[in-house]
Amino acid sequence: METQEKEAQVAEWLKKVFGDHPIPQYEVNPRTTEILHHLSERNRVRDRDAHLIIEDLKQKASEYESEAKHLQDLLMESVNFSPASLSSTGSRYLNALVDSAMALETKDSSLASFIPAVNDLTSDLFRTKSKNEEIKLELAKLEKNLTATLVLEKCLREDLKKAEFHLSAERAKVDNRLQNMDFLKAKSEEFKLGIRGAEEKLSARGMDASLSHQSLIALSEKLAELKRQTVPLKKKLESYLDLMPNPSLAQVKIEEAKRELDIIEAELTRKVNMLEL
Repeated sequence: METQEKEAQVAEWLKKVFGDHPIPQYEVNPRTTEILHHLSERNRVRDRDAHLIIEDLKQKASEYESEAKHLQDLLMESVNFSPASLSSTGSRYLNALVDSAMALETKDSSLASFIPAVNDLTSDLFRTKSKNEEIKLELAKLEKNLTATLVLEKCLREDLKKAEFHLSAERAKVDNRLQNMDFLKAKSEEFKLGIRGAEEKLSARGMDASLSHQSLIALSEKLAELKRQTVPLKKKLESYLDLMPNPSLAQVKIEEAKRELDIIEAELTRKVNMLEL
C-alpha cells in the first residue's frame, strides 16, 4: 500500500475518532504514518469484533424473549397461570427462585438442577475452607520466620553499629599513627640534614673520618660482634678460675690491662673533645 493511501486512511480514521473535536497536531512522516495506520487497522478489527459480539447478544436476547413468551403462553394455556396473577409474596418467591437459578448457573429452576448445583457449591465451600486453613498455617509459618528475621536483623544492626564504632576508633588510631609517622619522618630528615651538616663542618675543621656518624655506627656494630665473640671465651675462661694463679704472671697481666685501658680512655677522651668543637 502506498504512503499517500495510508495517510488518507489515517486522516479518515482520526476524523472518525475525534469527531467534532480538533485533531491534535503531529509530525507527518513515514514512521508516524505507519504507526497510526497500524493502530487504525487494529481499531477497525476491534470495532468489527465488538459489533459482532453486540449483534450476537442482541440475537440471544431476542431468542430468550421469544422463549420466555413461549413458556408464558404455555403456562396460560395449560394451567391458566401468569406471573402477573401472583401475590406480592409469590412474586418475591418467584424472583428469589430466578435469582438462585442465575446465581447457581442452572439450566432451569427444577429441583433436579438445584440439588447438584447446591452440592457443587457445598464442595467448593469445603475446598475453600481447607484452602483457608492451609493459608493460615502458611501465614503462621511466615510470621514466625518474619519474627526470626526481624530479630536477626536487629542483631545484625547492633553488630554493624559496634563494628562501625570500632572501625572509627581504629581509623582514628591509624590517622594518629600516620601523623606521628609523618612527624618522625620529618624529624628523621631534619636530623639527617643536621648530621650531614655537622659532619661537613667537622670535616672542614680536620676531623678524623673515623669519627663520622657512619663510622661510629660501623664501630658500634663491630664492637657488638666482638662482644658476641667473647662470650664463649669468657665461658672457657671460667673453667680456669678454680686453678691456683701464678702471682707474678697475674701482676703482669693486670699491668698490661691497665695500660690498655688508659690508652682506650685517652683515645675516647680525644674523640669526644673533637666532637664538642
